[in-house]
Amino acid sequence: MINDTEYIKQDAATRVQVLSEALPYIQRFIGRTIVVKYGGAAMKDSNLKDKVIRDIVFLSCVGLRPILVHGGGPEINSWLDRLGIEPQFKNGLRVTDALTMDVVEMVLVGRVNKEIVTLINQAGGSAVGLCGKDGDLITARPQGQEDIGFVGEVSGVNIKILETLVNNGYIPVVSSVAADEAGQAYNINADTIAGEIAAAMGAEKLILLTDTRGILKDYKDPSTLIPKVDIQEARQLITTGIVGGGMIPKVNCCVRSLAQGVGAAHIIDGRIPHALLLEIFTNIGIGTMLIGSKFMP
Repeated sequence: MINDTEYIKQDAATRVQVLSEALPYIQRFIGRTIVVKYGGAAMKDSNLKDKVIRDIVFLSCVGLRPILVHGGGPEINSWLDRLGIEPQFKNGLRVTDALTMDVVEMVLVGRVNKEIVTLINQAGGSAVGLCGKDGDLITARPQGQEDIGFVGEVSGVNIKILETLVNNGYIPVVSSVAADEAGQAYNINADTIAGEIAAAMGAEKLILLTDTRGILKDYKDPSTLIPKVDIQEARQLITTGIVGGGMIPKVNCCVRSLAQGVGAAHIIDGRIPHALLLEIFTNIGIGTMLIGSKFMP
């Protein structure tokens, strides 16, 4: 029978082994930009939220340059319900009329963003909250579909403010609201903003926290995880229907960022505690890694 002292020694040895395994990855990625899209269950479950926040602070403390991009769909729906506004969706996009846009901006920029900033600061990081309007970070344009209102796409990224922050040790926290050149606010998919920021910043990694293990050969079977694909293979998975539904825009976002020079993109399960650290600092990772030209032979 193992006594308390032996148990403590074994536990300490395990922790040291984990840190030792992480060292080569820390050395490799120190000074590199990592863009994380934060959403899904990891935003709703308080225990998971704490783990994500600690992971982001850890990345910053060991010399990486994390940028966190977030949405907040459930929180938006909650506030629309309080105001007696029924959420509407068309082709998977939130129909965003002027009143809904006001709620989206209020919730994402004024509430969710500042909560995340506060949590990071309380965990020992130095976070600064932004939306696309700040410093003209993101210029928006209409998405193009009819009858969806102020739903936008990214037409331009101005990274000066992000470079200033990360170069001085701050963690930018970016909400997915931006404006066009006339100042009209738009609601933009957070995956899209994360991908465009990653490309503009020349990020080493783009990581999407989701509610699935990654890309699956059979979406009903988690054991069919595809651990690694390149750009061409990812496009074929969409063409053949293996990737479908809500996973299509996520994979397209990753492919677009890779085509613009991002080192690697990862779709990982944010429901797993410390998913970020497991993917970045361990030998096996936990999700699907999409690779671009930097990794091609």
